[in-house]
Amino acid sequence: MNELPFRIGHGYDLHRLETGRRLILGGIEIPHEKGLLGHSDADCLAHALADAILGALGLPDIGHYFPDDLAENEGMNSMKILAKAVEECLLRGYSIGNVDLTILAQKPKMAPYIESIKKSLSRTLKVQPSQVGIKATTNEELGPIGREEGIAAFAVCLLSKK
Repeated sequence: MNELPFRIGHGYDLHRLETGRRLILGGIEIPHEKGLLGHSDADCLAHALADAILGALGLPDIGHYFPDDLAENEGMNSMKILAKAVEECLLRGYSIGNVDLTILAQKPKMAPYIESIKKSLSRTLKVQPSQVGIKATTNEELGPIGREEGIAAFAVCLLSKK
């Protein structure tokens, strides 16, 4: 059977905001009075992107590779999770064509951090920053994101056979 020349993947993640936690998105710490709660550093942007890459390859999600009941994964830098997804991609003979990400956060405003996040993600993805699209939106004060209870992220990736 021939390998597909292209594969597309989609990922989503949501984490609760809690006082006393650091806010990490795309490997960048963002100043805010609350941070994301999770077993790792709870970087929902990196998690959604890793799941998109793994999904495009037909592989299990990040929970399979990094179970949240293992002590060694506690507080883990989520860029390691993303690097594992990239490694799986390259091992299977694919490269990342581009990724498109959406951050859903009522606060803080993401615009000042988008370029830093792009650079951080592009290093881990082993692509140019121009291959990383990032948008941010609020939830118009609706639902748990609008009430500043959490932050979510959507990710889409396109992989191409090398």
